[in-house]
Amino acid sequence: MEEEAEEVIDAEPVDEERVQGDGESQHVYVTPTKQIKTLAMVKKWERSPAYRDYMGFVISLNETVKGRNNSDECQISSAVERIVAVLDELMSWIEALPPVDQPTRFGNKAFRDWYKLLEENCVRMCVSILTGEEELDQLTEAASEISRYFLEGFGNSTRIDYGTGHEMSFAAFLCCLCKLRVLKPTDYTAVVQKVFTRYLEVTRCLQQTYRMEPAGSQGVWGLDDFQFLPFLWGSAQLLDHQYLSPRDIPDADKALVNRSNYLLFGCIHFINQMKTGVFAEHSNQLWGISAVPYWSKVNSGLIKMYKAEVLAKFPIVQHFPFGSLLVLDS
Repeated sequence: MEEEAEEVIDAEPVDEERVQGDGESQHVYVTPTKQIKTLAMVKKWERSPAYRDYMGFVISLNETVKGRNNSDECQISSAVERIVAVLDELMSWIEALPPVDQPTRFGNKAFRDWYKLLEENCVRMCVSILTGEEELDQLTEAASEISRYFLEGFGNSTRIDYGTGHEMSFAAFLCCLCKLRVLKPTDYTAVVQKVFTRYLEVTRCLQQTYRMEPAGSQGVWGLDDFQFLPFLWGSAQLLDHQYLSPRDIPDADKALVNRSNYLLFGCIHFINQMKTGVFAEHSNQLWGISAVPYWSKVNSGLIKMYKAEVLAKFPIVQHFPFGSLLVLDS
């Protein structure tokens, strides 16, 4: 990672305009569809309202959790509680659907049974999140639109894999909840500390239980086989930390001690559980980042890296769907 001046963030905040209309012209929700068909369309995506809203959301959460750990008190709204309750239900399904005996080590087919349950229940779950408060009853029709992002946030049932594109889909689901005013700026800290941490617990349990393959992994040259955002937001949490510095990234003992309080060290601990050998060899990118002197430079560098290595990659964004909330065309 290049050591250069911290990036000036130019992403606009998430558009929180109430999308359902003014009472006279009712907003029309649609089923999101994949619209990035060619490599040339990636540039269109990078100039789109959807990109602005999504990246603005990522940056807003990044700003909110600077210098905060997962144990710090935060406001927990009923909306946050409803999302966490849904994630708890997903976790219970994993316990009820153990892996099956099969000749291949990876890609346990029991995941397809778990995913089928998700397909059958995702709209219901989204309705439960949207309609938990009386004033949000009119938003139930949005459930089928946002359920597409929710469904694709947990992996692919055909390939039995998971990667940063799936993580992006779940983050887009949360972004949509913000655009619908279900989640508000006062929820942003809890979105990271409570919702996203629970999401990570669910996806890691899926990865370990069903031996899911990394989707589009770059191997040793990638940041991580499965995730990116917890490194980004996790580095923000560590800004100006009194004793933890980037050079502690390869330290397994410090990752173990700090795994619950800091997203980044939770990621490092999970890597250490999943991989064996020398850290510099199996996680070369993270080893390189450990040489950066300050968390602020790590954080700004990861924002640039996320834009370049995730949001600008055709193999990832070709699968991203667009609807009436996250729009490709102006």
